[in-house]
Amino acid sequence: MIKFLVVVSIAFLFESCSSQQEIIKDESQFSESEERPLSDKEKALQHFIKGSILESKGDYAAAILEFQEVLSLDPSSGVHYALAKNYRMINKIPLAIQHSKKAIELSPDKVEYYDLLADIFYSARQYDSSAAALEKVIELDPSQINAYYKLARIYESSKPLQAIEIYNKLTSIIGPEWNVLIRVAELQENLGNLDEASEAIEELLTIDPSNTAIQKLLSEIYSRGKKYDEAIKILSEIIEFSPDDIDARERKAQILILQGDWNAAAEQYNYVLEQPDISLETKIRVGATYFAHSLKDTSALVSAKQFFERIDEDTTDWQVKLYLGAIALSERNDSLAKKNFKTVSELAPQNPQAWVSLGGLFFDNQRYDEASKVMKEAIQLYPQDFVVNLILGLSLAQLNKHLEAKEYLKTSTELNPNDLNALSAYGYTLSQLKETDEAIHYLEKALVINPDDVNILGTLGLIYDSIEKWNECDSTYERALEIDSMNATVNNNFAYSLSERGIRLDEALAMAKIAIEKEPLNSSFLDTIGWVYYKLEDYDNAKEYLEKALEVAGERPVIMDHLGDVLFRMGKRNLALELWQKAYDLDNSNTLIKNKIEKGEI
Repeated sequence: MIKFLVVVSIAFLFESCSSQQEIIKDESQFSESEERPLSDKEKALQHFIKGSILESKGDYAAAILEFQEVLSLDPSSGVHYALAKNYRMINKIPLAIQHSKKAIELSPDKVEYYDLLADIFYSARQYDSSAAALEKVIELDPSQINAYYKLARIYESSKPLQAIEIYNKLTSIIGPEWNVLIRVAELQENLGNLDEASEAIEELLTIDPSNTAIQKLLSEIYSRGKKYDEAIKILSEIIEFSPDDIDARERKAQILILQGDWNAAAEQYNYVLEQPDISLETKIRVGATYFAHSLKDTSALVSAKQFFERIDEDTTDWQVKLYLGAIALSERNDSLAKKNFKTVSELAPQNPQAWVSLGGLFFDNQRYDEASKVMKEAIQLYPQDFVVNLILGLSLAQLNKHLEAKEYLKTSTELNPNDLNALSAYGYTLSQLKETDEAIHYLEKALVINPDDVNILGTLGLIYDSIEKWNECDSTYERALEIDSMNATVNNNFAYSLSERGIRLDEALAMAKIAIEKEPLNSSFLDTIGWVYYKLEDYDNAKEYLEKALEVAGERPVIMDHLGDVLFRMGKRNLALELWQKAYDLDNSNTLIKNKIEKGEI
């Protein structure tokens, strides 16, 4: 190895030196008895050989000293190249770059000089300069395969399309090559070019058609590109030859779920769950997936129940009992649910997170009744847990059980006085209970934490409206709209408040239009814009929107009362009386409607 390095180094050093014949000729001038003094070139050669040997031993600092001697005696591009290599090895990058550039300046056609410069720039993280040097390498010698690799890797992060172009050029030179194709596939996938990514992986399979890892990767790319049939075909072939490939079965099941075929997916999962070496975590995960889906599609509840009942045969894990309890709740079997929940409390008395997760899952899917039942079980075990109190309170509030919700939401604010959700939810519940002053107090505390929370401002606006504090009402709504001018609920509520007072009706109409544009089938919004048109004495538009509101919402007393007023103004007194009567039958506490019926007019 040392001999090889020395020979190569000498070749670099003496590219432009005098011929050996001239040296021999010079030696003939001295007799054998005389000691001829060494020329600078000969001294340079000796130092160069020493430097090369030291370099081969890894003593780069000493090698540099020898090469510096050479440089002083007989400078050449080869010496600068050698110095650049060694400076790079001791991480003196500026000097390495300096000598590398000098070597190129003296010998601008040396491919290896540009290659070294590219490596030095890369180690200094000067990627653009490194790329420029590599492009020069390829220009001088298009057969430099490694230069293509290096250049493409540099471009991957900053110029992925150019990286792909270089990899494709490399493939045209060397043919399909594993490392190149996998890089192209990854780049195309990252760019979202799933068709091109799949083409690269298909080429990989021509190199190794039986590679299941690549087959699965291709199925994944097909799936991401919504080519579900192609993905399933690949996975089915894998399963045909390897029936016990659990990963392939899980992948196939996941794709079937993406297609909405939960029953076919269950067949694959049934096979998976029957395997003795499948972990309990995997089994629970499968069942939990089906249970979560059952909250949107009740047909999946049967499979979820079958999964957990099968798992329950082989384990006493509390998580299984927790899900069986949740399934029983969904089936309205409260006694079985309580039995399973009691088992959970005995097996895992110190784990509130599982209850929180389950209650939160019901809540997020607007299954507030089930959420409240789960959290009522949890509150017995963890009466001082903040999240348990919060979810229970929120669930009860969504069920309009505000008096019951008040206790838990108050506790949540005491346990975490700075939680925005707890403060705002408690404030809202207090407002529904007509405990106005307290509601305002807690909502204002929430606004101290987040002054720009539009939902809290909107709730405060409603409260001020209800107690006829018009200045506070208007300024609060206006503040909310400064933050979010297109908020549908705030626009609607402010518009309704103004229309009820009969003021700023043009502004009210503009706000009502924003709300209805956002949610054209919201019956409350339809009622508001209809009522604004009524106040503007545009009865045709008022009638149109109020009739639409009734069509969407069904018979609601407020909407029927409003439509009755419109019809009365349009001269349709009998129809108005019919609607007022229906409204009063549904809400016989409304004395205003009763008076209109008794008088036969507004």
